[in-house]
Amino acid sequence: MNASYLPSDYLPVLIQLLLALGFIVTTMIVTHSIGPKRNSQKKDDPFECGIPVQGDARTPISIKYFLIAILFVLFDVEVIFLYPWAVNFKGLGLTGFIEMILFMGLLLAGFYYIIRKGVLKWE
Repeated sequence: MNASYLPSDYLPVLIQLLLALGFIVTTMIVTHSIGPKRNSQKKDDPFECGIPVQGDARTPISIKYFLIAILFVLFDVEVIFLYPWAVNFKGLGLTGFIEMILFMGLLLAGFYYIIRKGVLKWE
């Protein structure tokens, strides 16, 4: 098997990359130049769900909302790691089992920390 690669071996990849970038740039320029430019007060008004705008869009949101979202992502990632481990459980042997025990221990320590901080309590 030939392990030496020449720069010319990457020429098709470079050509495809340049064609893709060229297509993107050309499409953006053409659509910007030939597209309609009809600005009006009605068109520039913010619109959301047919409800008239009231107040400021920069109202503060509770940090608990973001903490719950981060927890959701963390536990999704946990499931992503658990599934392949469960499928290959026998093949991983004792080392894989110890690694998963360590992973679950760290996850439970984080969960304990979250509970102690009161993140999951809604007021």
